[in-house]
Amino acid sequence: MARPIRSVCVFCGARNGTPPAYVAAARALGAVLADANWRLVYGAGDVGLMGEVARAAQSEGAETFGVIPQHLMTREVGRRDLTSLVVTETMHERKKVMFVNSDAIVVLPGGAGTLDEFFEVLTWRQLGLHGKPIFILNIDGFWTPLLALISHVIAQGFAEETIHHYFTVVETVPDLARELHAALG
Repeated sequence: MARPIRSVCVFCGARNGTPPAYVAAARALGAVLADANWRLVYGAGDVGLMGEVARAAQSEGAETFGVIPQHLMTREVGRRDLTSLVVTETMHERKKVMFVNSDAIVVLPGGAGTLDEFFEVLTWRQLGLHGKPIFILNIDGFWTPLLALISHVIAQGFAEETIHHYFTVVETVPDLARELHAALG
């Protein structure tokens, strides 16, 4: 019996960011997903790092599962050529559908929306609502200030040290690929 396809949810920016390394990492991740025959679950946009990872995954033959709220279809240039497209009414519903349809979460560079997505799945993990692996791709140290903030929150007594066990930080796409293979088989 064939093993069901595994799905990787990618949270990332609707912009490319300034350093070209972010775009390169998004494209490399899309290729990794296709090579492993994993489905990309993402925000369905064709802009920024979202669009980069999706185009790379699609061009290499990966299945793509996009989720986008109706009000962002124009702003994020919602892709309609995905394997599956779900249009939601709210941002919260978008995050829930993405999470439910994934086996692992990867966080690439991004802005407020990416932070919101990361902290929601991290909080759910901390509360014991799921055990899915969460990976932070810290390309060129992008997330280093966030990691310092989490350490500060712990030092100030607002979280236990164990919060560090709920996510894995990797510095390169090859490192991420190895971690994903270990987690998803």
